[in-house]
Amino acid sequence: MNPTTMKTTIASLLWLAAATPASAATWVYVSNADSQEIAVLELDRGQGVLKPVQTLNVGGTVMPMAVSHDKRMLYAALRSQPFRVVSLSIDAATGKLQKLGEAPLADSMANIDLDASGKWLFAASYQGGKISVNAIGKDGAVGPIQQLVQTAPNAHAVHADAGNRFVLATSLGGDNVSSWRFDAEKGLLSANDPPLTMGTAKSGPRHFVWDKAQRHVYLLNELDAALQVYAWDAARGTLKLEQSTTTLPPGFTGKPWAADLHLTPDGRFLYASERTSSTLSAFKVDAASGQLQPLGQTPTEKTPRGFAIDPSGRYLLAAGQESHGISLYAIDSTTGALGKPSRTEVGKNPNWIEIVDTP
Repeated sequence: MNPTTMKTTIASLLWLAAATPASAATWVYVSNADSQEIAVLELDRGQGVLKPVQTLNVGGTVMPMAVSHDKRMLYAALRSQPFRVVSLSIDAATGKLQKLGEAPLADSMANIDLDASGKWLFAASYQGGKISVNAIGKDGAVGPIQQLVQTAPNAHAVHADAGNRFVLATSLGGDNVSSWRFDAEKGLLSANDPPLTMGTAKSGPRHFVWDKAQRHVYLLNELDAALQVYAWDAARGTLKLEQSTTTLPPGFTGKPWAADLHLTPDGRFLYASERTSSTLSAFKVDAASGQLQPLGQTPTEKTPRGFAIDPSGRYLLAAGQESHGISLYAIDSTTGALGKPSRTEVGKNPNWIEIVDTP
């Protein structure tokens, strides 16, 4: 090869290297309540395995978590006193966490989430029957409590719609979903009109998700394990019940204890966990109507309080509070069926999973 050709080849290779993005990494964060730590793992999608990265002690009963929209921060709520939220930076190259600070929470919080702007952190208290708003600083760290609102008993989940105009919150003890107008400039909630959507007595509304199109809300009840489809009026911030099905397996006996639900990123399948039977239920979502077709149950980790679906929609990870492990399932993209799991031991009482893709 003559020198001119060699220079041209090297230049071409350098251009190609610069133009080709680095392969994305996928980090898994598992909160382990009783060992007071967050386990960090890498999800290798090619091999379908989890690889340990870090175990970070956070000094309290860590449970619900949330990820910032830019994927640079992980927020973790501690449900032991003093009640607080820990702000952790995510190293995009390694997935490792570094603590940036702590801020007070108004109570022991069962759920936290961010508004669409990323400037406010919502929290819901089961023990206190209240929801709150904390400010988030420009550095990404959570700051002071901005607002505290009393609700019906056992608030359990709180999330803003995509338009950032409304916030919904469940009351497990009050059997309702409250609707709030949200002032994203001031970080303030005010009661919507009507303020409540009532469920059936002793149903226990717990977790909910919007579909991507913001046409439907899927609500899971803890106490009767019903899974309900509501039409969402994005202009008024109201709900209308359209379908109710169950997450209980055939022949179930015992006390229902449903926990968590998630849609695949493409919105084609929905999964829900039930703790008494230690199962994951799968449903096919009708693209036109949003209604659910039951696909059956898959046995999983004992007492699956929390689970998550990776951003590619190829994998589901379920945590077992009593098994102290997590199971990784491949999702069949055609049928929604879960494949044979691979299991990883983590800390004591794993209960919440967040999954982050970084470039």
